[in-house]
Amino acid sequence: MKKPGVFGTLDPFLETGPVLGRRVANTGFLRFLLAADPFEAYHFFLSDKALRDSLGALLAQLAPDIAARGGFTLMDRRELPERLAATRYACFHQSDCIVNPTHIARLRNAHSSWLFPVTGPIHSLSYPDYPAAFLRHLWAGATARDCVIATSRAGHKAVEAFLEHLRQGYGLADTPGPSIRRIPLGLDPEALGPAGPGAPLPGPAEKQALRRALGLPVEPALVLVLGRISHSSKMDVLPLIRALARLCDEGRPRDSVALVLAGWAEEDDPFPQSLVDIAAKVGLSACLELRPGERRKADLLAACDVFVSIADNPQETFGLTLLEAQAAGLPVVASDYDGYRDLVAHGATGLLVPTLGPAAPGRPRPDDLIDQLAPLLFDNQYHLLLAQRTAVDAPALALALESLLADPALRLRMGAAGRERVRAGFLWPQVVDRHLELWDELAALPVPDIETLRGVPHPLHLPYAGVFASYPTRTLTPDTPLKPGRTGVALLSGREYPMLYAGLDHILDAEAIRKLIFLARKGETAGPLAQRFVELCPDLDADRAAYHILWAVKHDLLEAIQEP
Repeated sequence: MKKPGVFGTLDPFLETGPVLGRRVANTGFLRFLLAADPFEAYHFFLSDKALRDSLGALLAQLAPDIAARGGFTLMDRRELPERLAATRYACFHQSDCIVNPTHIARLRNAHSSWLFPVTGPIHSLSYPDYPAAFLRHLWAGATARDCVIATSRAGHKAVEAFLEHLRQGYGLADTPGPSIRRIPLGLDPEALGPAGPGAPLPGPAEKQALRRALGLPVEPALVLVLGRISHSSKMDVLPLIRALARLCDEGRPRDSVALVLAGWAEEDDPFPQSLVDIAAKVGLSACLELRPGERRKADLLAACDVFVSIADNPQETFGLTLLEAQAAGLPVVASDYDGYRDLVAHGATGLLVPTLGPAAPGRPRPDDLIDQLAPLLFDNQYHLLLAQRTAVDAPALALALESLLADPALRLRMGAAGRERVRAGFLWPQVVDRHLELWDELAALPVPDIETLRGVPHPLHLPYAGVFASYPTRTLTPDTPLKPGRTGVALLSGREYPMLYAGLDHILDAEAIRKLIFLARKGETAGPLAQRFVELCPDLDADRAAYHILWAVKHDLLEAIQEP
């Protein structure tokens, strides 16, 4: 049974570019939302026609049944006001909580008949311009139905800290803001394999065959790192190499373990190869797998024995690769950091390694050197500074690795438990169900009467007419006298017609322009003229009526009479 209402968004969700967690997550969410098909229709408001056309083709391939019934509508964002007024939206959901949710909320308050939920998830939160983005969430028109979806407990606390920091800094203690709810990201159920979670995991012979096919060392235990290979973006791999070297120095044969580094890096980036060279200098074998495709990535996960991710960078917020590893039946060694602690059941599906970070600044020093520098640096520069002051406990990392390398039976038990953990709560159909429950919950929350919010502007929406009122010689007032201009007279006699530029069709109406000039044929002041114009054209509101009047003056259809 369909949920009443329409799903709306300003995002395509289906993004191209490097295989990063955000893009993978957004694509997965949309795929499985459409597979569930819970809504009557799906509206996408995109500002670019080429993007609308390409997304329309992708949606038709992704969900042909919805496309066949006309369930997809792709529109220009300039259509938003009229669509919000005419459509019962169940929710507006964005691919993040940063860019557009508060702008949608303002349009909703001004034009919709009801306060539908506006939601968006967190991704990376560590960019220095994000305080300004979160400041947009704090305004008098915010309601409890505006919700930031945190993907982890740590992310939830970070969003709370953002809002608390801004409320204190700007004196906004009583200013409403968004709700915060927690829903994780998910995996495609196919990540569990075509035979499902109960199928046996690859045995020693199958692993060896895979390793030969992939060109990996056959005999040693393979430790896999999968993700962005960047010490300034995701994690510093060097402590892992040092931990493995430490184990070998303490008695583990160097030929009993090898490291596989797989993931994204630019082709001309020398850093990944430098890690291989560093490993070789301490007698460790390390293999480099740059930008593996989905099939090869799955084979790497099946061929290896232990998955390691020691995130140390606040740019990381969730950790999809940890879910992928557990779905493949690998035990996980991970840093006890950010969303990782939600994904790994310590002692059951893997081992969490303690981390040490800086103390939060306090009074009399409310910030520190990196806080002051970050807005002036490139992303990789300040993220490197941030990551290098977060330490993964080196002895504990070595101990966790050794406990798994020394015990194949433990690896199998943890791998099987991890697979079951993913199956039980981290698959996209389950995550989509939680979103549907959230939208129902938000829709039932008490909120102010929408009429009380219609006239509440957003303080970070620039009031262009007011800010730039000093630019023109004079401004249109209700007392401005108007009469048909030379072109307007010709229009009334059928010798001229309105010429509307592309991009104005959602604001201006050619037939309404003719009616406006007719109403002004004997001369009229702007205020009464606008009122009669709205009465004659009820589809227009006061803002669009004023725009028509000014446009008509611009094109000599109306003439603003100069006061003596």
